[in-house]
Amino acid sequence: MRLHLVDGTYELFRAHFSPRPGHAAPDGQDVKATVGLVSSMLALLHEAEEAVTHIALAFDNPIRSFRNELFAGYKSEEGVPPELLAQFDLVEEAARALGLTVWSMKDFEADDALATAAARWAGQVEQVRLLTPDKDLGQCVRGRKVVQVDRKQQKQLDEDAVRAKLGVAPASVPDLLALVGDDADGIPGLPGFGEKGASALLGAYGHLEAIPEDPASWTVRPRGADKLAATLRANREAALLYRKLATLVTDAPLAESLEDLAWAGVPRERYLALCDKLGLTTLKTRPKRWAPHAA
Repeated sequence: MRLHLVDGTYELFRAHFSPRPGHAAPDGQDVKATVGLVSSMLALLHEAEEAVTHIALAFDNPIRSFRNELFAGYKSEEGVPPELLAQFDLVEEAARALGLTVWSMKDFEADDALATAAARWAGQVEQVRLLTPDKDLGQCVRGRKVVQVDRKQQKQLDEDAVRAKLGVAPASVPDLLALVGDDADGIPGLPGFGEKGASALLGAYGHLEAIPEDPASWTVRPRGADKLAATLRANREAALLYRKLATLVTDAPLAESLEDLAWAGVPRERYLALCDKLGLTTLKTRPKRWAPHAA
């Protein structure tokens, strides 16, 4: 048994900005992103290699979280197209209409839900599969027990692959993002730190506080070592804050048990009602497995 944990917010944004044609519901609402996510999830549920049995989707709803109270520049709804924001509740309704467990995160983020679920149930399943390309989820990867899956690029990252891609162990991913920044989350990083220099330092020392202040004692010598050391000395508190922002919570409040995440099929009446609400016809026949109790 494998556990599939889906970054629903990423899937929603990916569907909205995809080149596929737009779609309006009978009431005129732009529902392209919601329809795209429904189609994507049906493809996942039908994929023989994935063999989905237990699955949950997590959504940022709203986008703001406790991290916005820690740092004013953290990601928010600013700049998000209004037609996309208007679908945040609708897409959760759509995911539930597929018979999927939905975590609607308010104070925490979708990534925190995924990290919590991975930490909580990794020991009870054959493998946890984190379906998102976001770099910050790399911190959750453990050997081949917890892996990250980029469905768009058709790539899977185990712990060795995370090290090869980022140059650091999963445990050092928050430290790396603190130094180089993460545009997707509004983490600016420290000036002058690129991935190569930051990963060299963290590959040697693991965490920010273990990096010596005096570059003369560094066991690695990235380009511009003296300047990097001065920047880190002057901005150490900021770097520690950025790391806190990048560190995912592993005890977010999730009420479900592992068995609650079992997928029994698409509930027919609820799904068909959703299709009518969204003005869909071809997707009505897409499900290959209906829930046993469905009409």
